[in-house]
Amino acid sequence: MRIDNLQYANWSEKIFRQLREGGVDAIHVTIAYHENFRETVLNFEKWNRWFEQYPDLIMKGQWAADIDAARKTGRTAIFFGFQNPSPIEDDIGLVEIVHTLGARFMQLTYNNQSLLATGCYEAEDIGITRMGKHVIKEMNRVGLVVDMSHSADRSTIEAAEISERPIAITHANPYSWAPALRNKKDDVIRAVTDNGGMLGFSVYPHHLKDKSDCTLESFCEMIARTADKFGTCNLGIGTDLCQDQPDTIVEWMRVGRWTKEIDYGEGSASAPGFPEMPNWFRDNRDFGNIENGLKAVGFSEEEVAGIMGRNWYNFYAENFTPAS
Repeated sequence: MRIDNLQYANWSEKIFRQLREGGVDAIHVTIAYHENFRETVLNFEKWNRWFEQYPDLIMKGQWAADIDAARKTGRTAIFFGFQNPSPIEDDIGLVEIVHTLGARFMQLTYNNQSLLATGCYEAEDIGITRMGKHVIKEMNRVGLVVDMSHSADRSTIEAAEISERPIAITHANPYSWAPALRNKKDDVIRAVTDNGGMLGFSVYPHHLKDKSDCTLESFCEMIARTADKFGTCNLGIGTDLCQDQPDTIVEWMRVGRWTKEIDYGEGSASAPGFPEMPNWFRDNRDFGNIENGLKAVGFSEEEVAGIMGRNWYNFYAENFTPAS
């Protein structure tokens, strides 16, 4: 089983076919960065049309059982998530609505301060806000997973403590291995995993040691050292693959509507653009390289199976359904 818990590709039949060639059973795809509710609904609609156009390649995923159905029929299950709480605007009632539409993950922040929490680019981390506490409770109730991938340290730790269900860092790496603002310090990872949450390892070059020149061995050794500290059951993959996207999309991701200036972000000295991917992971056909790399650094077959997908599958099974 192979599950990638974060992609934001420029979707096309080519990529859908590569998913099948790479044996990817499920992916969590971003369908909102700064979109409001209505704009996000249009993104759901766009995906509904792709499901109609390519029924032999992809299917909508809502529950873990949909991954089983996808595997039986040779397709990839598509799960939806937001990298910002902007789709719920300032209305807690929309949490249940977006879950009904198919959203399964929602970040409480995207780099900046939001109505719910503090982003990792802010100088001061005030933690989870009053609204954030109520929204987390509502997300727990309906089965919308709290994602803190772009959130600051205090906010992430507080979210893990406040949430009555496990939360996730869907795409990031340990700060101790690659000190980027978006990567997570050990106390943050511990707060998430100790409460049953998941960490998905990213292959986005700005979050890798040596960036685009990062080696497969270095990446897999990093996963091994993380497993030494936190165990293997709460670790998975969240590549943050942005395949075939034009560089202008980076500007939308970082800037949205909150500034008139260019936010260069991490790793950029000039206009925003996508960095070159490491040579061992160009697209969805390369998951076998990660699998082989994990075996080479000493993981057992069972541990590799967990990291490559089974751990995310178990997490989906426990956390996408409404609270009992």
